Amino acid sequence: MLGEGNVAHTAMSGDGTTAEDDPLQTAVWRLRSRACWADAAALLEPEGPKAALQRASLLVERCLYTEAGWEQAEDALRTAEAAAHSDDERGAAACERGYLAYAATLFQVRDRADEARAALGRAAALIAPGAAGRALLDFRRGLIAENLTRSPQSARAAYRRAHAGATAHADPLLLSGTWRHLAGLALREGS
Repeated sequence: MLGEGNVAHTAMSGDGTTAEDDPLQTAVWRLRSRACWADAAALLEPEGPKAALQRASLLVERCLYTEAGWEQAEDALRTAEAAAHSDDERGAAACERGYLAYAATLFQVRDRADEARAALGRAAALIAPGAAGRALLDFRRGLIAENLTRSPQSARAAYRRAHAGATAHADPLLLSGTWRHLAGLALREGS
């Protein structure tokens, strides 16, 4: 439950989960769903900002679930950051950078809490409040508030913003995560 911020981002219709999707995205989804992150990332040679970001996201997710592959994720993130041209692309890359720093801190690989907060702050400055990527950013800010800074009030506010964004953009997987984390906070407070 501590590091679920990536599940909702890539597990949505249009990313290889429906019959109408691009065959490459379907192959990536199938490999990802079998925990073959490196194989899925290998299919996505970073030809453009979107592919570079998706590749980085897969490798960051691998770090979260295996506590391995940190250098490959860093390299992929540098590539995604270099390929980003628009504010949304730079914001999404910063969001991934913050998530990787969060995971490294959470698993005590290296204390990168300040880097995580700074990267997510940078992402917040770049991603417009109503944009689809903002809900995931808010969810990840909630994870940092809940698990690193131990600030349930800040976490609750971030999860509520993420929940509102996920509702507005019809993202049922992110909604599932926000409900679960909001319920966990309420349970710990005795509600």
